[in-house]
Amino acid sequence: MADGIKFLQDNFGQCGRPNVAWQIDVFGHSREQTALFALMGMDGVFFARLQSLERLVRLQEKRMEGVWQGSTSLGSKADLFFGAFYDHYSPPKGYCFDAFCVDPPIQDDRDLFDYNVDERVDGFLKIVSEQAQHFQTNHIMLLMGDDFEYENANEWFKNLDKLIKYVNEKENSTNVHVLYSTPACYLLSLNQANKTWTTKKEDFMPIGSPHNFWTGFYSSRPALKQYVRETSRVLQTCKQLEGLAGIPQKSTFLKDAMGIVQHHDAITGTERQHVADDYAKRLAMGTKQCQSVMVDVISQWMVKNKMAPTPELEFCNYLNISACPLSESTDSFSVTLYNSLAYNVTDYVSIPVTRGQYVVTGPHGDEIEHQMLEVSSQTKKVRGDKGKATHQVIFPVTIPAVGFSVYKFTPGNKSNQTDKIHNAINAKQNTPSDNNDIGIQNEYMSLLFDGTTGLLKSVHNSVSEVSLPVQQSFYWYNSSTNSNHYIFTPYNNNPFPLFSGSVNLKIVKGNLVEEVHQEFTPWLSQVIRLYKGQQHAEFEWTVGPIPFKDGLSKEIITRFDTSLKTKKMFYTDSNGRQIMERRRDHRESFPYIQTDPVAANYYPINSRIYIKDNDVQLTVLTDRSHGGSSIKDGSMEVMIHRRLLSVAENSVNEALNETGQYGDGLIVRGKHYVILETPQNSAKLHRPLATQIYASPTVMLSKVTNEWKSSYNTEYSSLTNTLPVNVNLLTLEPWNNNTLLLRLEHIFEEKEDQNLSLPVTVSLKNLFKAFDIIGIEETTLDGNLLKKDAKRLHWKQETDDRLKDPVLHGPINDDMQITLNPMEIRTFWLTVQRKT
Repeated sequence: MADGIKFLQDNFGQCGRPNVAWQIDVFGHSREQTALFALMGMDGVFFARLQSLERLVRLQEKRMEGVWQGSTSLGSKADLFFGAFYDHYSPPKGYCFDAFCVDPPIQDDRDLFDYNVDERVDGFLKIVSEQAQHFQTNHIMLLMGDDFEYENANEWFKNLDKLIKYVNEKENSTNVHVLYSTPACYLLSLNQANKTWTTKKEDFMPIGSPHNFWTGFYSSRPALKQYVRETSRVLQTCKQLEGLAGIPQKSTFLKDAMGIVQHHDAITGTERQHVADDYAKRLAMGTKQCQSVMVDVISQWMVKNKMAPTPELEFCNYLNISACPLSESTDSFSVTLYNSLAYNVTDYVSIPVTRGQYVVTGPHGDEIEHQMLEVSSQTKKVRGDKGKATHQVIFPVTIPAVGFSVYKFTPGNKSNQTDKIHNAINAKQNTPSDNNDIGIQNEYMSLLFDGTTGLLKSVHNSVSEVSLPVQQSFYWYNSSTNSNHYIFTPYNNNPFPLFSGSVNLKIVKGNLVEEVHQEFTPWLSQVIRLYKGQQHAEFEWTVGPIPFKDGLSKEIITRFDTSLKTKKMFYTDSNGRQIMERRRDHRESFPYIQTDPVAANYYPINSRIYIKDNDVQLTVLTDRSHGGSSIKDGSMEVMIHRRLLSVAENSVNEALNETGQYGDGLIVRGKHYVILETPQNSAKLHRPLATQIYASPTVMLSKVTNEWKSSYNTEYSSLTNTLPVNVNLLTLEPWNNNTLLLRLEHIFEEKEDQNLSLPVTVSLKNLFKAFDIIGIEETTLDGNLLKKDAKRLHWKQETDDRLKDPVLHGPINDDMQITLNPMEIRTFWLTVQRKT
């Protein structure tokens, strides 16, 4: 959005800046997106698609237009006017004038036998009269276009000119005046009508008709969805390093590719296969360019002896399947980790290796405790010939804010190792015997597994002393022929289990991580991990190739069943930021008629879903966008893979049957992160964790030389101070000349946490080591308009039960102190003077 608006302003001037969002073909509309539009200085959003029953109710009650309250935390500055189209984004029936339209043109030559002006004008006036009955003001919008229209623009405008002329000739008798207009002009007319408008708080999601809900695309093409998430992280890191180093931008290609993949038929997974392949290829090309930026900048930061060559850093792009050519072929190597967050991060890293023993040394020369695990048979099966590692080394890392740490691997031997430092090349492995339950634990959590079924049985939080019976397993819905890239329509409301009585189970326990390996079917497995010092459990699932020879389309879910009394309520995030309360079989804006108890209750999950009662909350965080729901009380499910064999009507004329690199079906591997806590203490765990999952450390490897210690820095932070954990350095990138664009985000909503939901103040003065800030100006969210110049329309609202708005910010003082209210994103132009 920021680059798009910048392009318009650069090429068309300030008058080219849009103040209305135009989402005519998007498959649903989120509350958070509305807030983001408002923070960009926009006045309204117009769209076509909404649920069919909601459209009928809104038409009857003249509520097709109103004020959308985009954020409880941000108050009125996140409000945005919305308008839903009368029907679709097509011309009125009978008034399409393009090359492939079949409607008769307006023939105004009276000497011809097919003269039809009166007929065509009367028909148009009838359409106008019918539509006007469903809107509040005497202004209505008629859309004159569609997909693939204006191939013959002359024919269109010639007929529109005639239509306008002859309708307006009757204005005195019909009170109808027609004119060419724009969404912005139409919106201004509505504002000037001085009406009081109804309000909305929830999403326009899901959309669809009684038996065709558009909730399948939430999960379509899960591998592409994860790749978009991963390359988005790469892009943000790349721009940050370009801004810090003051180098020419190479991120443009990935920016463009990322912009293209935001198309409503791209990230959604609703494109044909060759188009999805093209998106992925462009992301890969852009990633390669950005990786060269990371190598150039970080390797320069590492050099402390100017006579030393810059280290040859490399990326291992297949670490998720334990494949890395350098670590597999080299005895001594370094691992460099970059952290783009503005506070220190502690995490675990896994490096695939082929030899048996290593000594791992930290940035300060201290020997690092680590654990070696065998590469699982499932991983070897997935990776094929992409790697040959037999083991993986797990070790803890601490990385400074906006900086890097270097860890060195050198060959070890049994004689110089202690149990404390080098445990678990033969980590204890066992399987349940005598049907006894078995568990794994760390200092914060314990997970118990049923000795008979092999399934998760319960979760316990050792700090808050919260326990919960939890069964987690995998199931599949048999898709109907209506299911396609967009739509999810199962034949049955109850999914089929993907285990028959019990799952194969193996327990691996070491000094840093304890694991449970579960095999549900030959094509579905899972590893559940508890790392030392972490307050969440990691669930890594591998799904595929989904069987297809039975001719059945399958939609795979992971489901958590608990004893929680949730009273139909569950919660999902909106665009990774605010949390939306969901209620099964209910809609805020209209009386809901239940026609599909499963698909109609699915919602998008961008980063997390949770269920809770008064005492306990179970939260699942994701590494990509999914669809999910709570179909029964105490339960929540997430769809992780889809394989559809039929070509449904109104689809893309191709089945959603991804065959993967070997042709037998796509294999997808992903991670979910599970937190058990009290509702009062959950946000302080899941909010920072969601940020850290998205902005996970960048991993690079290099060969180690004898002069390594004397030649290279092994730790560096580009900040003089760290920022609080509730403040996210959302953006730092080059903008214009000596100007950088900076965005700071408060990641908590109001009242989520007793302390972390309070307003927070940080100072930018002397924060960055690479440059001094000699000028600062606040802008709208998109970074293209000074905030003081943003003038938004104000609307009268029927209801507003929110508390008073957050306190407005005053001018920025010499100390450059910036205060952020809950959920607030503040954007600045920084004029900088670089230090030599």
